[in-house]
Amino acid sequence: MQAGFAMIAAGCVRTNNIQNTLLKNLLDACGAALGFYTVGYAFAWGGSTDRNTTQNTESFFMMGLDFAELSFWLFQLAFCSASATIVAGTLAERCQMGAYLGYSLMLAGFVYPVIVHQIWSPSGFLTAQRETDVLWGVGMVDFAGSTVVHLTGGMTALIATKILGPRAGRFYDLRGRVLDTPKDFPGHSLALQMLGVFILWFGWYGFNTGSIIRLTNDLRYTYVSKIAINTTLAAASGTVTTLFIHTVVQERLTGEVTYNLQYAMNGCLSGLVAITAGCSVIESWASIIIGIVAGGLYLVFSRQLVKCRIDDAVDAIPVHMINGIWGTFSVGLFASPNLLEILYGRSDHVGWFYSLSKGSADATLLACQVVGIIFTAGKLFNHYFTCSLTFV
Repeated sequence: MQAGFAMIAAGCVRTNNIQNTLLKNLLDACGAALGFYTVGYAFAWGGSTDRNTTQNTESFFMMGLDFAELSFWLFQLAFCSASATIVAGTLAERCQMGAYLGYSLMLAGFVYPVIVHQIWSPSGFLTAQRETDVLWGVGMVDFAGSTVVHLTGGMTALIATKILGPRAGRFYDLRGRVLDTPKDFPGHSLALQMLGVFILWFGWYGFNTGSIIRLTNDLRYTYVSKIAINTTLAAASGTVTTLFIHTVVQERLTGEVTYNLQYAMNGCLSGLVAITAGCSVIESWASIIIGIVAGGLYLVFSRQLVKCRIDDAVDAIPVHMINGIWGTFSVGLFASPNLLEILYGRSDHVGWFYSLSKGSADATLLACQVVGIIFTAGKLFNHYFTCSLTFV
């Protein structure tokens, strides 16, 4: 995943910024490893499974972990570093290296673990991965991290780019006056970006299917292929939808039929982000719908960022933050009763569309998903607002 993110970010910047961009991606991997080793894993996974605990307090510096837990630590580090790396592309051509390393350490050690603890840890108040005493009898289902990884990284990117401001000349001239038309800074290599997307798509199979290890159901491994299929279909539908809508809109505006590779690539990533939360509990037809909506949302919010003069060099905010929210929300709409029963051992509260088809309006699962989104966004804002006051 780190290789894919690095290739996309490097391809999206101008030639004179390639080295700095790649160094930020390297610092993400290194800073995340050190932060997660020292305190991050302990805050996320160590210690008590009591729901009343707000933060775990054991396993600092990986102390007391057995060999099975060491492999789990390494797998979780991949999620942590992926969340941190989302920000690198957004802040391309800006930000000092020392400050960026400090950000990577803070996110991996103190910010990301708090979200993991509440959503994935058995002692988190939102978790669905506990047999009893779950929120409203169902808990929040975020199977592989639409919220935990992508909303966290995407919202961090939004806050960071608002603080740093746009690249020089993007929206304002040298005197600070708003440009009538924002200046485009095209990346130097579409080939690098395309290879990065394919690497990320391949890595997504490891993230989504590998997340089955957190469940204890004996039948869980028989559903790995279904998870992979859902992942594939969402990526494919997101790509085709984005490419088709953009082509139609441009044809109506200019009279010419054009196919934009960059929009298609980001549509693919949008579908992957959106399917991450529910890839284990939805049917294949629903994964296509989720990918279609993800592609449309990406196009709308990508344009909206430009209107708001928010400079996102790789469109990470609409891809990861917006579709992280959509992916989490979609679980509350499409979660299948059969798959919830098989993987989580309960199906009293299912996707809202399934409830409606049975003459019920039970939206308990949907409400849990919304609570999880609001909690994550609020927690992130609180963290970064507190930090900004501390260092001002």
